[in-house]
Amino acid sequence: MKVIKVLGTGCPSCVSTEKVVAEVVNQLNIEAKIEKVTDIMEIMAYDVMSTPAIVINEVVVFKGKVPSVDEVKALLNDAPCCSSDEKGTGCC
Repeated sequence: MKVIKVLGTGCPSCVSTEKVVAEVVNQLNIEAKIEKVTDIMEIMAYDVMSTPAIVINEVVVFKGKVPSVDEVKALLNDAPCCSSDEKGTGCC
């Protein structure tokens, strides 16, 4: 299962990004857990200074603007299928 985090403090762009991510996950029928990260210290731990940002399986893959549906589809297709705790379990 992919773990997708949307980093942002709650601004309209961050809310829109979360909606786009959820829409694409539903469209593609991807098994994913979507988490919203609003704590500024946790966001900074990802070395992100410009939100919204998207993290897939602990890798920052997008930041600084609201992505399009096509951009999120490409990100999800290119991301590894496993989170770090699932490696070696055959999920891929």
